[in-house]
Amino acid sequence: MMTNNHWLLPEGIDEVLPPQAKKLEKLRRELLDLFDGWGYELVMPPFIEYLESLLTGTGSDLDLRTFKITDQISGRTMGIRADITPQVARIDAHQLRRSAPTRLCYLGTVLNTRSGGFSGSRAPLQVGAELYGHAGVESDLEVLLLMIETLEQAGLKNIYLDLGHVGIFRGLIQQAGLDQRQELALFDVLQRKAVTETEGLLREFNLSGAVRDMLAELAQLSGDDVLARARKNLSGASEAVLNALSQLERLAVLLAEQRPDLPIHFDLSELRGYYYHTGVVFAAFVPGLGQGMARGGRYDDIGRVFGRARPACGFSADLKMLLGLGATESSEERAGIFAPLSEDPLLKQRVEELRRHGRRVICALPGQAANALEMGCGEVLEKQGENWVAVAAQ
Repeated sequence: MMTNNHWLLPEGIDEVLPPQAKKLEKLRRELLDLFDGWGYELVMPPFIEYLESLLTGTGSDLDLRTFKITDQISGRTMGIRADITPQVARIDAHQLRRSAPTRLCYLGTVLNTRSGGFSGSRAPLQVGAELYGHAGVESDLEVLLLMIETLEQAGLKNIYLDLGHVGIFRGLIQQAGLDQRQELALFDVLQRKAVTETEGLLREFNLSGAVRDMLAELAQLSGDDVLARARKNLSGASEAVLNALSQLERLAVLLAEQRPDLPIHFDLSELRGYYYHTGVVFAAFVPGLGQGMARGGRYDDIGRVFGRARPACGFSADLKMLLGLGATESSEERAGIFAPLSEDPLLKQRVEELRRHGRRVICALPGQAANALEMGCGEVLEKQGENWVAVAAQ
C-alpha cells in the first residue's frame, strides 16, 4: 500500500496555523511598536546573500549553521541567513553610514542547518535590536533594558540575567602569551566548566605564577557575588582585564538602579560568541528552562570588513519561542457577522460599512452548506424593511 507523504515537512521546519498565527502576528506588531518607542528603526535585510558577505566576521559557528546554494546567474556561492545580526551591521556600516548613534531593529525568518533551541526549530523567527555608534556602558544598559522589556511584553515572568565579559578571558590569554591552539583548548574546557581539565591544560602549557592562578580561577568565578571575588583574585591582571571588570561593575550598578528586582548572575568564564563578541555578553533566562530566552552582547569590530567599524551592541530572540513560553493574555476572537447570499446592493454597502468600522464579516458562497455558527459567526445580517441588521445567529 502506497503512503502519501506529500504533506510532510522537513525535520525542524514548522508551519504556524490559526489561531496561533494570529497571536504571533499580534506579538510581532507589539514588539515592533515597542522598539519604535525606543527609537529603533526597522530594517528588512534579504533572506539570501552571497556567502562571503553573510559570514564576514562571524566565525566558524555561523558557517556550520548556514545553508549554501549556487547562484544560477553568477555561479557564486550564496547563503541562506542563519542570523540577521551581521546583515544589520552591514546596513549600518555600508548603507546608512551615519555618524550619530544609530538604533536598528528587525524581525524575520532565519534558517539553520541543524535544529536548535527549545522548540527544535530550524526556522526561528528572529527578532532583535542593535545600537551602533556608542562604546559606553550606557548603550549596553539600554540594550539590556530593552531586551528585558521585550521578554516582559511577550509575557515571560521571573526573568533573571546571566552577565559576563569576553574581554576578561581574552586579556588573560594575551597576558599568558598563549598561542591560538592553546587558546582554543582552554576555551573548550572553560565552556564545560571542567576545572580539573583546566588545571591539567595549564600544567601542560607550563604556565606558572599569577597568570596561571588567574586562568585557573576563571572557571570558578561564577555567582551573584562574583565581582568582589574577581576584583581580589584578578588583582594581578593586565589593564585590559581590569578595565573589562570595571565595565561589568559599572553596568551592574546601573542595572540595579533601573531594575532593582532583576536577579543577576555573573559568569566570567561564559564566552558565548567569543570570536564574534568583543565585550559584555548576556543572556536572559526563566526558571526551569536551561536555555536562554534572549542573548546578546557587544561586537565592536564586525563593521570593519564593510569599510566602517563602529561600536555595536544588540540582542536577539526567537519570536515563536517567546510566544510559546510567555503568559500573554489570550486575544479574544472578534465576533464574526455572517452575510447571506444576496444580490441586494444594500447588503454589499452594509458589509463594506461594517468592515470599515473594524467588524469581521464573512460572506456566504453559492452552494455553501455551513451556517453562521459553523463559520464562527455569532451574528447574521438579516433584512428588516430596507435595512440589513445584525441579529444573533441561531
